[in-house]
Amino acid sequence: MNYKKKLNHIKAFIFDCDGVLTDGSITLMQNGEQVRKMSTRDGYALQLAVKKGYIVALITGGSSEAVKNRMNKLGVYDVYLSCHDKVKALNELIHIYDLKTDEILYMGDDLPDYKVMQLVGLPTCPEDAAQEIKNVSQYISFKKGGKGCVRDVIEQTMKLHGKWMNDSSITSK
Repeated sequence: MNYKKKLNHIKAFIFDCDGVLTDGSITLMQNGEQVRKMSTRDGYALQLAVKKGYIVALITGGSSEAVKNRMNKLGVYDVYLSCHDKVKALNELIHIYDLKTDEILYMGDDLPDYKVMQLVGLPTCPEDAAQEIKNVSQYISFKKGGKGCVRDVIEQTMKLHGKWMNDSSITSK
């Protein structure tokens, strides 16, 4: 089955952070703080997906409270920080929301995402993901990490479900 058909079944979006929601680079501040840049267009798609009833989660090995705060501001409250067992987090989400694996789209970019991507219905990645991740992905976005790949998969899914560009999606942010 091609990935477009699999999008029809998607109820949940799960994303890695660094390299997916960000471009993977980190700016180190004088005080040791690590600063990341995220796309506002990805953010718009994330909050819209939540408003439209999709389950949206973040599973990351990173520990940034700023990332958690950003996700919470967008309505994403299933945020797993410092997660070194992404399969365990995935299984927890499956249990909490009574999901089937074919209802889950996961986007990752590097080796820590490999095992979890083998378990979901639609493993995806940004255009600049590691080759091993591209090899297990059923869809490779034409957008890079932090540059719209998250919006790409959310928008495609919502368009197929008839939830993109209707009255409630074109109101202000």
